Amino acid sequence: MTERFDCHYCKETLFGKKYILREDSPYCIKCYDSLYSNTCEECKKPIGCDCKDLSYKDRHWHETCFHCFQCKNSLVDKPFAAKEEHLLCTECYSNEYSSKCSECKKTIMPGTRKMEYKGNSWHETCFICHRCQQPIGTKSFIPKDSQNFCVPCYEKQFAMQCIQCKKPITTGGITYREQPWHKECFVCTGCKKQLSGQRFTSRDEFAYCLNCYCSLYAKKCAGCTNPISGLGGTKYISFEERQWHNDCFNCKKCSLSLVGRGFLTERDDILCPECGKDI
Repeated sequence: MTERFDCHYCKETLFGKKYILREDSPYCIKCYDSLYSNTCEECKKPIGCDCKDLSYKDRHWHETCFHCFQCKNSLVDKPFAAKEEHLLCTECYSNEYSSKCSECKKTIMPGTRKMEYKGNSWHETCFICHRCQQPIGTKSFIPKDSQNFCVPCYEKQFAMQCIQCKKPITTGGITYREQPWHKECFVCTGCKKQLSGQRFTSRDEFAYCLNCYCSLYAKKCAGCTNPISGLGGTKYISFEERQWHNDCFNCKKCSLSLVGRGFLTERDDILCPECGKDI
């Protein structure tokens, strides 16, 4: 007696028919498709064992149903992207969702290198210096009036030049007599120390720190021999081509201050009337 060979589910004989083994049990094609085939996401019909089953993230499609949601072109063996459960070809995805280049206004395709700055995007080849038209790439740049400049071009076109070294002033800097200077270039004519943030004065349009100015040009006090700068409201007494600090204008003998008083002179000395009455 011949051994029976039936479908594991419907029990119909499989002799002379196509069948599929699953876990060592045979199934007729109809039962296998009904029990185990995946449902197509597009047409919602079973994907039979005689059809190619295309899958993506636990979702399945017939080969003929695997197409772009917008343009309906087949995605078989082509790159694609997913957006809100829909599959899109790269062109449709780019047109709908990708950034637009701020320069050429065309779509920046996925996988293409792009440059971004403050919410704007560029193709790498479109991100160029407005002046020299060379690609900026990852180099430093300076934006001005909605245009981008490489640093050398910005300095040539916009940066002020230091009156001393003639080089561009890109950051900081100071203004003296309506002329621009680097901080490090604005120095005392005498000692060459930086004057930025320091008190200074000028003579013949040259700037000097207070020490150098007093040493070179200030009159000497006839009393203490130190310079009388005359700066910052410093008061001094002048008499016959001689000068004194207010605090130094005292009687030679009794040291009484003679500021606002009468006085007498004895050679290089000054005396109050009392001390000078015998001369």
